[in-house]
Amino acid sequence: MNELELIQGLKNGDETAFRFLVDTYKDRVYNTVIAIVQNAEDAEDVTQEVFIQVYRSISSFKGEAKLSTWLYRIATTRSLDLLRSRKSKKRFGFIQRLLGEDSEPLYEIPDFNHPGIALEKKENAAKLFKAIRELPENQKIAFTLHKMEDLSYQEISEVMKTTVPAVESLLHRAKLNLRKLLEKDPGR
Repeated sequence: MNELELIQGLKNGDETAFRFLVDTYKDRVYNTVIAIVQNAEDAEDVTQEVFIQVYRSISSFKGEAKLSTWLYRIATTRSLDLLRSRKSKKRFGFIQRLLGEDSEPLYEIPDFNHPGIALEKKENAAKLFKAIRELPENQKIAFTLHKMEDLSYQEISEVMKTTVPAVESLLHRAKLNLRKLLEKDPGR
């Protein structure tokens, strides 16, 4: 099934087209999401939400970008929404503790392992993911899409709704920041 047939099938509510979409893109969407949210359970939930959103809003897809670009944009947005939600919960929990309620933090990010990483490299990967987590949001997204999903600068610019030179700059700054973070704390 080519992309035009897939889009038309999705717009017509064809269950086979939707199943094809999920089978074709679920691993790529999941890998993008887990690289951003760094929690397997949350990544599964966000991945499902991405496909639900596609199902509900395919009629608004204009075809100005590739379907995969649209999927990555939704996955990135949903992932960032989850991270923002976590941050607000953490801030609220911190404020509660400041005001006298002695409670545990509402959310702590657990250690996790990305499914695409070999066992012998997991320790180094964990250090890298911890450093990636500290990057500014735009750098984290650009780095993830380029290094983990192998998207081109042009595709990343479409997903992030920015220019190719801006993507190049984000990736350059991300690499510099990662190098600094990893050199500063090699035992990460």
